Amino acid sequence: MASVKPHFRPAVRAGDFIFVSGQMPFDDNFNVVGNEIVAQTKQCLKNVASALALEGANLGHVVKVMVWLTDTEDFPAFNETYATAFPDAPPARATVCSALMVPGARVEIEATAFYPASAAKEQ
Repeated sequence: MASVKPHFRPAVRAGDFIFVSGQMPFDDNFNVVGNEIVAQTKQCLKNVASALALEGANLGHVVKVMVWLTDTEDFPAFNETYATAFPDAPPARATVCSALMVPGARVEIEATAFYPASAAKEQ
């Protein structure tokens, strides 16, 4: 599958909030990883975590997630995989079914984190 390099910043800080752009199941070369929902969900979550790390934050700082799935049948496997990233205190979440802009992608995950700028500067 051809690679598609998106034109956006992975994460943007606005005060104490970090807004993570929708993360697709891309590897480092912007190719879609695998063709099944578990592998793609894991890659999206890895990409969310990497975007948060740019601002000194991690998945534990996430307060809201928006998820797009291309197939409602993928929801159970997606949900089980997603739960491993947020085992104790899952953030608020919305999940919808929609076509995605990248052929072969089955999931996209966007996140908002709360991580005070003062805490990030102390690190």
